[in-house]
Amino acid sequence: MTTIPNVQVSQVMKTSVHLVDPMLPVRKAMSIMHELGVSSLVIERRDDSDELGLLTVTDIAREVIAKGRSMDRVDVYEIMVKPVLTVPVEMDIRYAVRLLSRFSASRGLVVDHDRKLVGIVTLRDMVLAYVHMDEGGIEA
Repeated sequence: MTTIPNVQVSQVMKTSVHLVDPMLPVRKAMSIMHELGVSSLVIERRDDSDELGLLTVTDIAREVIAKGRSMDRVDVYEIMVKPVLTVPVEMDIRYAVRLLSRFSASRGLVVDHDRKLVGIVTLRDMVLAYVHMDEGGIEA
């Protein structure tokens, strides 16, 4: 039996997270996604007691385009997912994969001990990292 080393979420997460205002029109959010080459944006908290939100291309497709709604008249807060699954920065990716899979989520926001956003991790990136480490490619 092969022993697979522990790999933390911090080793595979992306630290460049793009925050936007919840009042942003969907058209502007799509423009930002296109310019940055990303498929999701994190929606800012209104205050310390609020939670982060997440807007994905899938949300826009399902809630705006498929329903024939105007991209200029719909604001991000109307279609975003909130609250979003958060993953501790030190969690082993095997558990993070289980967590996201259990809730049919494609990504999770990575937070530190103070709930501060430090990155984003996708199921795809974790699965590819897991396969790579199983082949002996990642040293933990």
